[in-house]
Amino acid sequence: MSQSGGTRAIVAALLANLGIAVTKFIAWFFSGSSSMLAEGVHSLADSGNQVLLLIGGRRSKRQADEAHPFGYGRERFVYAFVVSIVLFSVGGVFSLYEGIDKITHPHPLEVPWLPILVLLIAIALESFSLRTAVKESNHLRGQEGWIAFIRHAKQPELPVVLLEDVAALCGLVFALFGVGLTILTGNPVWDGIGTILIGLLLVVVAFVLGIETKSLLVGEGASPADTVTIRDLLNAHPKVEAVIHMKTLYLGPDELLVAAKLAFPRTTKAVDLAAAIDEVEASVRAAVPQARVIYLEPDIYVQRGSNPSTDSVVIKASD
Repeated sequence: MSQSGGTRAIVAALLANLGIAVTKFIAWFFSGSSSMLAEGVHSLADSGNQVLLLIGGRRSKRQADEAHPFGYGRERFVYAFVVSIVLFSVGGVFSLYEGIDKITHPHPLEVPWLPILVLLIAIALESFSLRTAVKESNHLRGQEGWIAFIRHAKQPELPVVLLEDVAALCGLVFALFGVGLTILTGNPVWDGIGTILIGLLLVVVAFVLGIETKSLLVGEGASPADTVTIRDLLNAHPKVEAVIHMKTLYLGPDELLVAAKLAFPRTTKAVDLAAAIDEVEASVRAAVPQARVIYLEPDIYVQRGSNPSTDSVVIKASD
């Protein structure tokens, strides 16, 4: 990342959501709008989520130790997954419950202009938070579309903040829809419908976040483009006759493990072998900076055809 870029987006979202949550709860207290209560809980849940992301980012920086020899980088994935659970349980389920209760037990709005004012202010603040997240995400996504960026990003913070901000803006529109129709028609059921729409939106966003972060927790390898780059660099060294096999794994958002078995001529001296491996590692790190942990195992083969990468019998020098 710019992990600092992700942190800026998180802090901007946190400050916006705290201010919005307070104003929404004040509006709910005086108006009795269930949409405002649902939106207040939504903003409070988002604020808690941003605190979780900040904690995850801080804990992921701890040094590797005997119990965790590859470090704590994946803690950022864990906290991002917890965010999806909080968004579903606190935000989504509560909003659905409150909306159903408002429809079954309707009551008129008090001070109807106050929720409208608060919602318009909240839309402006959430737009500022989303603008910050978009600006920081643009540094990373390059030519990728937004959906592809959210699906493929290895840094979980920015996709989480982006989805939360988009969900918050959509939720505010739903709340404005419910409150506005309640004021126009005098029927408080519309307020409950707006609340249910907010709940359904949060459940969907939480589901998407859960799927994407679960994939990171299970373990993802390098992107197809990075995989091709690394493989080409391994093959490009004059001492390397073939890449027998290669595997990659993200140990954290900014740390990629590369493990490969390389075929070298059987006459290669140990000192030349060590130098070649060092040179290959340096070239890979220069091209793919995330490849911080590289393990290369030398091997030999007996060639049976013209293409050693496909027509060879590997004789293992070590296992």
